[in-house]
Amino acid sequence: MAEVIAIAGKGGTGKTTFAAFVTQWLGRSKKGGVLAIDADPNSTLGDALGIEGTVSVSDVIEEVARKPDSVPVHMGKDAYIGYRVHQNISESDGFDLLVMGRPEGPGCYCYANNVLRQVMGQLTGDYAFTVVDNEAGLEHFSRKTTRACQKLFVISDETAVGLKSARRMFGLVEALGIPVKERYLVVNRHEGNLKKDILKEEFGVLAVFGIPKDDRLLEAARQGKSVSSLGKTSVARCAVEKIGETLWPTG
Repeated sequence: MAEVIAIAGKGGTGKTTFAAFVTQWLGRSKKGGVLAIDADPNSTLGDALGIEGTVSVSDVIEEVARKPDSVPVHMGKDAYIGYRVHQNISESDGFDLLVMGRPEGPGCYCYANNVLRQVMGQLTGDYAFTVVDNEAGLEHFSRKTTRACQKLFVISDETAVGLKSARRMFGLVEALGIPVKERYLVVNRHEGNLKKDILKEEFGVLAVFGIPKDDRLLEAARQGKSVSSLGKTSVARCAVEKIGETLWPTG
């Protein structure tokens, strides 16, 4: 069964880095095809994964808008855009990548989101796993661009502001009735003892995972390197791989 994994969190908590680590771990574990979707208009998942030159959903929409005569006469505009988006999925070692991008014109976000939802609906059945890196904040929940998923990871840090934002995200999912089978809290860049049992009860999640502060990861970010550059000495990478073995055991 195809599994959709949604990743959310406020800006600056390491949401995209976590999405990249999960995508790469699933790809390396050979558990089936993996599709990574960068649904954040800021579009940094490709950088984190070490993929350059991606053509986004927004790029395709804007190209068709500039050249309406490019749409074949036997094809509607929406069908043609969907076809072109499928053509421009980036293929990498162990996973594919689809990028939403940042629409240029006013009022383009709704249309780009609609196209992305339609393409996701068509593609998710073709992959064993779809990892969705959502935009930072709560807007994607209120617009319901984050829909049904098997696993939802909300990323936070140890700060009171970060945990408050994570709590609001889980609350909004509940209030909007978004179907989520499993909910997890991930506390990133933590130092010292993480009170997982207390947080698990407070947030009402299946589990709380901690990712320790990783100086190697911070240095890679400063140098603009992808998470692919990090070896097994990266404590953040090891922590995410442990999460992977817990939730998707090799058995």
